[in-house]
Amino acid sequence: MELTSTAAIVTGGASGLGGATAAALAAQGATVFALDLAAAIANANHPDGVTYLETDVTDPEQVQAAVATAADAGVPLRTVVNCAGIGPSARILSKKGQHDLALFRKVVEVNLIGTFNVTTLAAEAIARTEPLADNARGVVINTASIAAFDGQIGQAAYSASKGGIVGLNLPAARDLASVGIRVLTIAPGIVDTPMLATVGEEFRATLAAGVPFPKRLARPDEYARLALSIIDQDYLNGEVIRLDGALRMAPR
Repeated sequence: MELTSTAAIVTGGASGLGGATAAALAAQGATVFALDLAAAIANANHPDGVTYLETDVTDPEQVQAAVATAADAGVPLRTVVNCAGIGPSARILSKKGQHDLALFRKVVEVNLIGTFNVTTLAAEAIARTEPLADNARGVVINTASIAAFDGQIGQAAYSASKGGIVGLNLPAARDLASVGIRVLTIAPGIVDTPMLATVGEEFRATLAAGVPFPKRLARPDEYARLALSIIDQDYLNGEVIRLDGALRMAPR
């Protein structure tokens, strides 16, 4: 699918995976709408071709407004990349007590329900566009994590939310096949994003050493390039693709 003269939505688009993807899509000629919270947008790089929309992905009204803006951009909305997410850590039982239910609910709400919310509302807009070859209209790329498969100690909420995205992938692809929308999921390993900016170099080196090959952290631009490849390959559909250097996470 060609990106030139089309619109794209990227959630979590102000930094990290979303920021790199928004910039990459814009560089390929797409009109990109990056959805994120106000604080993240204030610190964004603001590349050419990217418009930032303050949006809470868990709020249906805010997402509907953002989707409407993208759909009314004068070019057809064809692409959605869901990168918005949070990843706090807490054990089910610890010396501090039991896992806070509100925290678990919040992680699932942002990561899983937010992804479903954006996918559903954007798919409705994409379905109204004129079809391309093979009745194709667009593609949704969601973001899981290798924690969906190899959740570590303290990742109960995060792994559950990302596992939900993996479970959503195939039925979403089947549901949206009738309107020509492909659905795929990328499951990254350890990526050098702002979430890792606060840890020391020694700890970063330890993380990198655990990756079979290449022995380094992944880069956000590698996620973005995989997203572009998925968009370009029209026969890719309903698949979860790990981007992790063959890493399988240990318990801790």
